[in-house]
Amino acid sequence: MLARGTILRNRYRIAQPIGQGGMGSVYLAEDLRLEGRKCAIKAVRIDPSSDQDEITELQHQFSREASILARLDHPNLPKVSDYFTEVDQDYLVMDYVSGKDLKEIIDEARRNNRFLTEIEVLNWARQLCDALDYMHNQDTPVLHRDIKPSNIKLTPSGLIKLVDFGLVKVLAKDDSRTVTVLQGRGTAAYTPLEQYGEDDTHTDARSDIYSLGATLYHLLTNQPPAEAKQRFLKPETLIPARTLNPAVSEAVERALITAISMHPDDRPRSVAEFRDQLFMEQTADGSTRTATEAGMETLGQLLRDNMLWIILAGATMLVGLLATLMK
Repeated sequence: MLARGTILRNRYRIAQPIGQGGMGSVYLAEDLRLEGRKCAIKAVRIDPSSDQDEITELQHQFSREASILARLDHPNLPKVSDYFTEVDQDYLVMDYVSGKDLKEIIDEARRNNRFLTEIEVLNWARQLCDALDYMHNQDTPVLHRDIKPSNIKLTPSGLIKLVDFGLVKVLAKDDSRTVTVLQGRGTAAYTPLEQYGEDDTHTDARSDIYSLGATLYHLLTNQPPAEAKQRFLKPETLIPARTLNPAVSEAVERALITAISMHPDDRPRSVAEFRDQLFMEQTADGSTRTATEAGMETLGQLLRDNMLWIILAGATMLVGLLATLMK
């Protein structure tokens, strides 16, 4: 652990530790070059038993991944502003995000014997889907691989931030091989089966969808779903969301069950597809439609209902334009 007051790169003064895990530590720091700016610095550990050639290769991979993260620019992601190596330790510098994480918010709701409302959880879900859709559709797709309530911050303005890139995985363009130094195994309740073990080359966007689905399940039920390894042996250990919280809608429960399917092929193929399922609406005749389809139908109905006024407004504008041209 770095001591308070430690200065890195002649620029960042460590204020206090704010998190620690198997892959490293995260610190709150002051930017001495930009007065008043606070930042979060993630220190990534390298196994000291590694030989020098391996350490050099790991640091090269770290720089390559960090440079990709630094190019990400999305309102629901903290901006990576710097990365460097000092004394055989790699550091990633990001915006510091104030506010409570969603794990704290869940714990508070459970202590008060209440559930978070589906409306507020879906508002957060929409923002998270936007961030992941952006990451997954980069020229070099980026997976997060550790989505969980404690890695999601709710800012005072109501904006959601997916804050920890600690297990980020960069997909190679040619095949499913990866370069990943910031790698870890995730947290069991939110980790799909394919992400376990040393060979996790089969992880892709559907792995993030599993973690997001498990996170939303926890937010809506006040408890995480049964772990994937446990469900593999006993599928019945997964309790339906509506059993725990009857206020969860049937459409949302179906979307969550699909998202945390054991086999990746049974999950939505993309975050966009999961978002459509999550915001699926049921029509009067019992059929379903996505939120996008519902919005287009509503717009069409508004146009049909107000067609006369639209025509009159258009005619008035045309007469006005002709009168102006004839002066």
